[in-house]
Formats: sequence, structure tokens, C-alpha cells
Amino acid sequence: MQEQQNHVKSKRMKVMSNGCGSIYGLAFLGALVFYIQQATTFWEGILGFFKAVFWPSMIIYKVLEMLKM
Repeated sequence: MQEQQNHVKSKRMKVMSNGCGSIYGLAFLGALVFYIQQATTFWEGILGFFKAVFWPSMIIYKVLEMLKM
């Protein structure tokens, strides 16, 4: 009985936590396409990948900085 309750509880947590991941994923893909298109060499493409990984967090940082939070 306890095992079944834990399973239901963990399943609920997974469903609630998927919203932000999809937003980050879309932002990542958009940034990745942009930076890869701008790259003229292989290494600029690699740098573009890393920029795409950190780009969404930098946007949140700048917004919070502007709001003085």
C-alpha cells in the first residue's frame, strides 16, 4: 500500500514539473538554430552550442536585474 502511494506521489510531481522544461527546451532550440546559422567555422558552431545552453539563464538574470530583484 505504501509503495503504491509513493508511486502516485512521484507521478504527480513529474507531471507538475514539465512546464518549465519545455519552455527552456524551445528557447534552447531557437538559440541553437540562431547561433549555428551565424557560425562561419566549426569552432564558432561549438561556441554557439554553449551560448545556446546558457542563453535562457542569462535572459532571466538580465530581467531580474532590470526589476532590481
